[in-house]
Amino acid sequence: MPIIILRRALLGATIAVPSLARAQGRGPEGWPNGRSVSLVIAFTPGGGTDVVARIVQEQFTESFGSNFVMEHRPGASTTLGTRYVARAKPDGLTLLVGSNSAFAQAPYAFKSPGYDPQADFTPISLLYASAYVLAANPRWESLAQVIAAAKQAPGKLAYGTWGVGSTAHLLMLELCERTGVEMLHVPYGGPAPALTEILAGRLDLMFTTFAPARGHVLDGRLRALGVPHEARLAMLPAVPTMGELGYPEFLVSAWWCVAGPAGLPAPITAALEQAVRDAVARPNARMMAEEFGLLPLPLGSAAMQDRIARDLALNGPLMKKAGIVPE
Repeated sequence: MPIIILRRALLGATIAVPSLARAQGRGPEGWPNGRSVSLVIAFTPGGGTDVVARIVQEQFTESFGSNFVMEHRPGASTTLGTRYVARAKPDGLTLLVGSNSAFAQAPYAFKSPGYDPQADFTPISLLYASAYVLAANPRWESLAQVIAAAKQAPGKLAYGTWGVGSTAHLLMLELCERTGVEMLHVPYGGPAPALTEILAGRLDLMFTTFAPARGHVLDGRLRALGVPHEARLAMLPAVPTMGELGYPEFLVSAWWCVAGPAGLPAPITAALEQAVRDAVARPNARMMAEEFGLLPLPLGSAAMQDRIARDLALNGPLMKKAGIVPE
């Protein structure tokens, strides 16, 4: 952990120190030189999105000579911050570090999320797919133990998520359906506060991105019961996949992206797309990706458009099957 803290401290220092390039500005045509840019995050601080945002924040600052500031706007299953960006002026000053929750799930969880995931944004690029883990309070020694307890006391065990219709919610609904158990759903604004409740023993477990649970799992404060991936994670080689635990094809599709409001000028979009490519190619980005369980994805605007369309088509029937009625 000290290495991570040091790296983040150095990163913060790099961003905060003025430079000649920043003063002069070196953005593309139409770029708002000399003004701070908001990287809006629709989750509470401390989650995996923060790790991803730091990776692009560093490169964006270097590429454009502007100050990029992480701005957390959690709430309403990520729709609050996402809606804020959709309604922002397309001048490059407001960007979204978004997720599949906002673009491919929330539109089915809410009758009116306040935005159209395809029409109201300028897609810039996918960033990473996310490694997930089923994290539990250490009193639970195995998933089998959790399931047995849930069958004995329906509705007594409680799990956390970051909102109705979120990836964490869908995964737990699938688990409950496959095992025939009932658990209490307690939504939060992000994974970090839900994990805090699990650490305190007020919640039992949750599916979460690996980054916010990493330190707790490695230190033994949380127990990793399984991972919803085809293979075990390199960071957690002793933790079985859900398939190994008897639940085949129990897989997650979760990702992060960068987007702007609809109508973002083409030169700015192209420059941001290239900056994303430069960001993920940096040695420190590769190190952080490996450390926090970030998996590579195809980059660029076209790949992001295709992924949103694909996941929207897949998630509609899945949400109906899960019995989620738009609120």
